[in-house]
Amino acid sequence: MKQNKSLIYILAVLVGLIVVNALSSKFYGRYDLTKDKRYTLSEATNTIIDQIDAPLIIDVFLEGDFPSEFRLLQTEVKQIIEELQLKSNNIRVNYINPIEDETTRERNINELTRSGLEPYINTDNSSGKVTQDIIFPWAFASYKDQTVKIPLLKKSITQSLPEQINNSVQGLEYAFADAFSKLVTSKSKSIAIIKGNGELSDAYIADFLKTVQPYYNIAPFTLDSVVSNPQGTLDNLKQYNLIVVAKPTQAFTEEEKLVLDQYTMRGGKSLWLAESVIMEKDSLYNDSGSSVSTMRDLNLNDFFFKYGVRINPSLVKDLYSAPIMLAIGEGSQAQLQPIQWQYSPLASSNQDHPITKNLELVKYDFASPMDTLKNEISKTILLQSSPKTKLEGVPTLISLNEVTKSPDESLYNSGAQNLAVLLEGEFTSVYDQRVLPFKVKNFQSKSTPTAMVVISDGDVIKNDVRRNRPLELGVDYRGFLYGNKEFLLNTVNYLLDDSGLINIRAKEISIAYLNPDKVKEQQGTWQFVNIVLPLGLLALFGFAFNFYRKKKYT
Repeated sequence: MKQNKSLIYILAVLVGLIVVNALSSKFYGRYDLTKDKRYTLSEATNTIIDQIDAPLIIDVFLEGDFPSEFRLLQTEVKQIIEELQLKSNNIRVNYINPIEDETTRERNINELTRSGLEPYINTDNSSGKVTQDIIFPWAFASYKDQTVKIPLLKKSITQSLPEQINNSVQGLEYAFADAFSKLVTSKSKSIAIIKGNGELSDAYIADFLKTVQPYYNIAPFTLDSVVSNPQGTLDNLKQYNLIVVAKPTQAFTEEEKLVLDQYTMRGGKSLWLAESVIMEKDSLYNDSGSSVSTMRDLNLNDFFFKYGVRINPSLVKDLYSAPIMLAIGEGSQAQLQPIQWQYSPLASSNQDHPITKNLELVKYDFASPMDTLKNEISKTILLQSSPKTKLEGVPTLISLNEVTKSPDESLYNSGAQNLAVLLEGEFTSVYDQRVLPFKVKNFQSKSTPTAMVVISDGDVIKNDVRRNRPLELGVDYRGFLYGNKEFLLNTVNYLLDDSGLINIRAKEISIAYLNPDKVKEQQGTWQFVNIVLPLGLLALFGFAFNFYRKKKYT
């Protein structure tokens, strides 16, 4: 009888194990217990992954024996890829160490660099000996004969390495989702680059066009036809989802403004880079080294005023600014040197908005301050100058000789100035209750919900051109990369994004780092707590246990 009960018990256990395994194979789940939900993919990412219907290969080059900060990034990259693979069996990954093999190291470094994957040179002197590590914080994603590169590290000229790693970890999901979107999502939105009012030529916005081209269809659109066929021009413009007006220099006619106004009233999005002051850095390179700034009238004051923003006809001088390269010295002894140039403010970003979250400083040239006006439109300040700002009216003489003089900091007391503003809501027409310059079919005095971004300097989008070849936007002579390109791409994505991809940038991930100063200062204490104290407690327990046994059994 006792034997039968034992057999029944064993069979019950076996049956229970089989049932549990069968149920677990059908009902599989993962639970993200982290406070910041760092391993929970957003709905936008899941939507993109659902479109993958063929093998998508990820080649990760962040592999090897790294310093602690990069080991953290390495671990987080593997974690996010693991989450992506759980959503799709078509995602496959290769982890490659390009510098592991001595015989192919140089060739691999050259090939990756030519592909646009710039290595990160990590210098470490913590042990008293200076060492340098070559690290490639990059990945490739390949899908149906297309390949895109994925930056795993968000480099910054103003942040420490732990801060850069923290921002990079926060941006990993966006980096992979953005790359996947380029590969699997077809272009459904169109951008019109407005021409006809002295805007920047294609050569000076080439890098911007190259940056947004993988996401959207782009075409030039001239307003010249407004003179002969304004209604037809409006009808054609309505086919585009976004217009970009890059540094116009000629005044807009009332007919052109009405076309642009009615485009907005019908839900069209806009990105304006407009200036209220005539001043170019090139105009200073003359025998006198000076030029006079004057007011630029684009006939847009009432246009922006109605929408809730005003670009003031003055210049922002900022103590926190980018340098200008000048020849210092006489004759053949002259040498190019970087000198701080207060007319090139470095704008800081609004960390609470997905467009500008974790964004590097944005470089301006001869920027104008902006005011926001009270109306029903929601306004978000995206970029501002530093608090150490001085406003300079026009006309005024601007001379390169100023850079040799130390600025009087007491005069830079105007406070932070608005340099880029996002407007969202239902706009009221500029021509509401006004005589129309031409008869519009189905004139609308109130818009459907839409948005526009106004930037008070056209040079934010302007890349340099050298030997008839456009250079990368936002890169200076030292190789420092400002945030101009990322800011403009984020702005366009935000204005046109209907998948929620840009909102992944708002994800907050908190990473705790050890304070290196405290670690060094308290090194002996923590070594005692973690090594000596446990051994002492173990010895004490052994002694007490042995004493107890002897007392009990002797």
